Amino acid sequence: MANQRRKLTQREKAVNHDTWTHIHRVQELMRDGMVDLLYRMLKHDDSKLRLPEVATFVKYTAKLHGVTYGSPKYKRFLKEMQKDCLAHHYRFNSHHPECHENGVNDMTLMDLIEMVCDWKAATERHVDGDIMRSIKINKKRFKISPQLARILVNTVREKGWDDLQDRIVAQIRQKRLADGR
Repeated sequence: MANQRRKLTQREKAVNHDTWTHIHRVQELMRDGMVDLLYRMLKHDDSKLRLPEVATFVKYTAKLHGVTYGSPKYKRFLKEMQKDCLAHHYRFNSHHPECHENGVNDMTLMDLIEMVCDWKAATERHVDGDIMRSIKINKKRFKISPQLARILVNTVREKGWDDLQDRIVAQIRQKRLADGR
């Protein structure tokens, strides 16, 4: 107890100053990342709300709700949407691997955060949506390295996005959409 009350030495004070300077710099850099994420949150997929994308999404959104992600029917719908809509959407939304010449390898950490949030939200729009299955499918689809796939899985688990409760909530949402509520 007495040791906790002693005065700091000049060296300890100097190190503390250096440590506080470092802490504040990290906070500034993290704030910059948070501002970027906040902007992305507010602008996420807003190109879907305007031409040329809106008409195609109006036509296909309901169709996609009842289709299993990665299934042949899902892939067929994506192919049908490609020309009039998805090529434009991918070009203007960097959280999609298709936006980048080298897919996920050209993405930023901010892109990846938005991407995994997008994937999670997309699973909630499907009756049988499952974020872990989506990661597995997308690992192959986008040639995601085992290390990055593990980071995505770790993030999903840390956020609690992989539990049964989420799937039940998604099924309830889907039923309400089907019932027009």
